[in-house]
Amino acid sequence: MNLKDLADRARELIGRRGGTESAREDAEEVRDIAGGPGSLTDKAKEAAEALKEPGAGESTRRPAGSPEAPARPDPERRPGPQERKGGRDA
Repeated sequence: MNLKDLADRARELIGRRGGTESAREDAEEVRDIAGGPGSLTDKAKEAAEALKEPGAGESTRRPAGSPEAPARPDPERRPGPQERKGGRDA
């Protein structure tokens, strides 16, 4: 399999799962599960169950009574042009 075949296969899989936005939502959902309470085994099972349906759905998979993962800022995120201070628009 060459690089072009690999890229085509990746595009096909992403398309079948609902596109890049759906993949992004899936990744965020798995990140929230990984950062939440529970054992590694429970988290792995919950993440596998979450990925069966494309896109982040309502969090019906969390056990009753478990707290939601707190929203945390993404350390990799860079500010957009509107958020930068001292930009051309400021």
